[in-house]
Amino acid sequence: MRFPPLDLQFLLERLRPPSGPVRIVLDTDTYNEIDDQFAVVYALLSPERVMVEALHAAPFHNSRSTGPGDGMEKSFEEIHRLLERLPAVDTTSEGFVKRGSTKWVPGEGTPVESEATADLIERALASPPDDPLYVVAIGAITNVASALMLEPEIRRRIVLVWLGGHARHWPDTREFNLRQDPVASRIVLDCGVPLVRFPCMGVVSHLHTTQPEMAEHVQGKGAIGDYLFRIYSDYHADQFAYSKQIWDLAPLGWLVNPEWAQMEVVSAPRLTESVTWAFDESRHRVSCARRVDRDGIFRDLFLKLDKAASRR
Repeated sequence: MRFPPLDLQFLLERLRPPSGPVRIVLDTDTYNEIDDQFAVVYALLSPERVMVEALHAAPFHNSRSTGPGDGMEKSFEEIHRLLERLPAVDTTSEGFVKRGSTKWVPGEGTPVESEATADLIERALASPPDDPLYVVAIGAITNVASALMLEPEIRRRIVLVWLGGHARHWPDTREFNLRQDPVASRIVLDCGVPLVRFPCMGVVSHLHTTQPEMAEHVQGKGAIGDYLFRIYSDYHADQFAYSKQIWDLAPLGWLVNPEWAQMEVVSAPRLTESVTWAFDESRHRVSCARRVDRDGIFRDLFLKLDKAASRR
């Protein structure tokens, strides 16, 4: 599927860090492991910078699901478990949580329709040209790619912030979110949508925390803090000298405070059949993170969990 190119100046303007609060849709494979849960909570506890309009459940397939449809449904259910433990957050609007795709994109030009794609298109088209909707995707990019194929005009009304792929210098890019649906990944990388990408290995891979840190700053911070501590502790049997990446906090951290990520504007990489990067400087521009501030992001999360617990 061919998309007409967007104006370079328009792209560069869209790729600048936001100067104020933004409206977001968060597309998340929430039950895939444990990092999405932290990201969802962090987004909902950051209304001063991130106004969450909707949560979209994304598909995934690993040992926690029997296939992409089952993964999406389990993510949908996990989102509701989080919301039940965040009573101070107003998420009562009708249709706040939407189910996404039950399968991967079968081929270019063949979108997979779902509640999430329809909701994304509707919200994007309703966005003023000077106030884009930020689509924060922290799972497989199936829902977003399908929406772009169904309505290419939304490229002018959104900024896509995606945690996907590895760093440009990494020998491969077989990162979970990207390799789950390589067709959808190619569509997003090739279509020219304003894209802010957070690579995993080589950039976000040092966004670690430990069980002692979780016990000190998350456990006991209300029902949601106890839940996050439990899923962290249960995720790995041996916690001795162990730390875990909470990958999905990175794009939310950048939206909360753009100084917590070093970005560079580069040519959009091509995704090869062997799931590596190829580069062509004639390609459209995207923004790519080079570094994230681990301490700044975790400090802000911990302070907001404490504030939310104190407010209750």
